[in-house]
Amino acid sequence: MIVKSHLGISYTMKRIRPRLVSGQPSPPRPNHIPMPPKSKAAAAAAAEPVAVEDLFSALHRHIEAGEFPQAVKVADQVLAVAPGDEDAVRCKVVAHIKSDATDKALAAIRAAERLPIDLSYYKAYCYYRQNKLQEALEILNGQEETAAVLQLESQIYYRLARMTDCLNSYEKLQKFKIDSMDLKINTIAALVAAGRASEVQAAMKAQKVDLTTRALRDARSFELAYNSACTLIENKKYPEAKEQLDLAKRIGKEELMVEDYAEDEIEYELAPVSAQLAYVQQLQGQTQEAMETYVNMTNKKSGDPSSLAVATTNLISLKGTKDAADSLRKLDRLVEKSTAPNQLQLIESLEFKLPPRKKEALYSARALLLLHANKIDQAHELVSGLLGMFQDSIFPILLQAAVHVREKKVPKAEEVLTRYAEKHPNNSKEVLLALAQIAASANHFQIAADSLSKISDIQHMPATVATLVALKERLSDSNGAATVLDSAIQWWKNAMTEDNKLDVFMREAASFKLNHGRDEEACQLYEELVKSYGSTEALAGLVATSARTDLEKAELYEKKLKPLPGLKGINVESLEKTSGARHVDQAVKVDAPEEVKKQKAKKRKRKPKYPKNFDPANPGPPPDPERWLPKRERSSYRPKRNKRVQVRGAQGSLSKHDAAAANAGGASSKASQTTTSAKAPEPPKGNKSRNKKSRR
Repeated sequence: MIVKSHLGISYTMKRIRPRLVSGQPSPPRPNHIPMPPKSKAAAAAAAEPVAVEDLFSALHRHIEAGEFPQAVKVADQVLAVAPGDEDAVRCKVVAHIKSDATDKALAAIRAAERLPIDLSYYKAYCYYRQNKLQEALEILNGQEETAAVLQLESQIYYRLARMTDCLNSYEKLQKFKIDSMDLKINTIAALVAAGRASEVQAAMKAQKVDLTTRALRDARSFELAYNSACTLIENKKYPEAKEQLDLAKRIGKEELMVEDYAEDEIEYELAPVSAQLAYVQQLQGQTQEAMETYVNMTNKKSGDPSSLAVATTNLISLKGTKDAADSLRKLDRLVEKSTAPNQLQLIESLEFKLPPRKKEALYSARALLLLHANKIDQAHELVSGLLGMFQDSIFPILLQAAVHVREKKVPKAEEVLTRYAEKHPNNSKEVLLALAQIAASANHFQIAADSLSKISDIQHMPATVATLVALKERLSDSNGAATVLDSAIQWWKNAMTEDNKLDVFMREAASFKLNHGRDEEACQLYEELVKSYGSTEALAGLVATSARTDLEKAELYEKKLKPLPGLKGINVESLEKTSGARHVDQAVKVDAPEEVKKQKAKKRKRKPKYPKNFDPANPGPPPDPERWLPKRERSSYRPKRNKRVQVRGAQGSLSKHDAAAANAGGASSKASQTTTSAKAPEPPKGNKSRNKKSRR
């Protein structure tokens, strides 16, 4: 089933996307802000010319030293002396941004709205940092397409997963002829994220960037090696990708050691590479090594929140349904609890950092775990939220169908999948496969066959053909099954591939048609097989098939069969006249040769072994032959007599002995009974202690 009931590598495990080198585009660097012109200083010199010059010098000194909070204070002093100074306002806004105080930067921008200063770029950048991407994009739409604006625009498009627009922005940047390694690295990231990893080599070659391992080793660029490895992963070149990831990790570690980073800090910074290496190991089948890396990262929390979320999701995909409760607890730590229905949100450290694909993987893993934990209501609520959040994705639709199947509402699941396939015919391959699986499991063979028939690009594949033929046979539609086989044969006849499966399909089709009474068609297929491939099996099939339709042709091809070894001395005609082989109950006695008999007669006589302290000359009395039997089964056993008469039965009933005596007594017995009954019964002698009152 496409929507698997356990966690599978196909839907829940998402790799780390190639990260952009600069997590955000850098605003104009403060040390590039020009000093105020001499004329402006002379104009302000009427008040305090020396004080303004000194303040600008101090402002420049703080900016060069990266002391941005102090730069903000000095900028305020400049504005107090020269209100509305453009350079001072820009320095203040950029210093706030560099101090990660975007709220204060926006407040400074709003305070300067009455001034003739264009701060739109800085405002858009602040919105970008606050993850208000649509507001930032609206501000940039009216701006001139400068290099800075295009870089910020490309970053916004990347976060919005609008990769086509992101690549368009990078193409526009080419006209500025910016020779920046960061720009090239970001272009690789956008191409990989857009699913165009096959174009990376050509794009980098045009920009004179060599992505071979030797060139990357010489370039000493950690980010370039990492993003190049992501390209190789997309192209399924896992050994080369692992080699470049190891190189990226080594380069990054050396650079961080030069900067005096501690060991745990280095491990934290290189967490994305570690998670990506584990992902490659997982794809190569090295699950134990990958699991060790994921467990080490999650236990030590040695990584940024995004890398830890990826490691957690991939670890859960490796564990599958094992310990679903623990996996749910780990995922619940990453999800923000919301009181609003169908509203999904991750914790603050992940909500603005994880791209949509990773969010979808994380939520989908949680939905599958909820289904396994039999928490159907929570799974239903989560899937409803996913349908609204990822409207262009297929996986929420598959999860919705899985929930309906778990609720034993198969017709509703089929309805959901059918509606989506009709609405999106060009993007419904996985949905149709899921529909076929669900319908076949519910014995809705017609729906399953129709679903598979709509996927045109897999009609020639052996698995699809075999499934369709089996479904048609279940529907008693042998003509439809034969049509499926004929279509596949025709496709492979026209196919120009090295791994051609025409002979396999022709052989299976001939066998199918022979079993369903299409002898002439089967004969033609076998004849084509013999002429094209010269198969002995096909020749035998042709002889057997021709014997039903054309006896002369069968005899003609029978002569081409090679005689079987060991059958030369057998008269076939006399064998056919016999009644056949008979069943023999007893084995046939065969006289053994004299030599064998002599060997059997010569048996080695071994000296018998006696018990300890046993004298064969005086053996004594012979042992009891019944010594191995239980005592109650021996002939000498006499049971002990029980003096007490056992009375069995209900209380007051007579035993057999008493009943016989009563019958034998006759009238005398009756007389004695009358005499006895005339006497008054004596009270039983009780225990004296019973008549006494108990003392306590």
